[in-house]
Amino acid sequence: MSDLVVGADGRARCRWAGSAPDYLAYHDEEWGRPVRDDDALYERLTLEAFQSGLSWLTILRKRPAFRAAFAGFAIDKVATFGEADIARLLADAGIVRNRAKIEAALANARAAADLPDGLAALLWSFAPPPRPARPSSFADVPAATPESKALAKELKRRGFRFVGPTTAYALMQATGMVDDHLAGCFAGRS
Repeated sequence: MSDLVVGADGRARCRWAGSAPDYLAYHDEEWGRPVRDDDALYERLTLEAFQSGLSWLTILRKRPAFRAAFAGFAIDKVATFGEADIARLLADAGIVRNRAKIEAALANARAAADLPDGLAALLWSFAPPPRPARPSSFADVPAATPESKALAKELKRRGFRFVGPTTAYALMQATGMVDDHLAGCFAGRS
């Protein structure tokens, strides 16, 4: 079985994009495209952390509620959230109500706000050089890399939470630091 699927529009895509309309839109319009805005990167980091142990589709479908609950993922606003906000978030049925993940999101906003050069500069400093070729199958896509391990270690050193090597690599994939669209997928960069 191929790891590519041809959509109704005749374009080949990574197979996971064909399983739900939400995945299709995310794959075609967002996943793997470079993101360099601090707040947008904070959003992706937060959502990747909330996804841990859950389906990404769950997170995508809750994304509008997450944006509303977390002040549009504006780092400067979320960094000021306190106990009343934690209580509000724990009561919000529109998001994933996990205290540890909520507290991590707030801690991560504070850590991001403290970065002298911003979140984008830090995250992108760990982006590996482009590969000579895109992966031919998802069996060729790692769960973590030396770069994602180094990024996770540095983020933890700076006070970030819920950012292990696998989450860091998923962030790298989602924000275009690596291109893991398969060879033959129309959406890849190479």
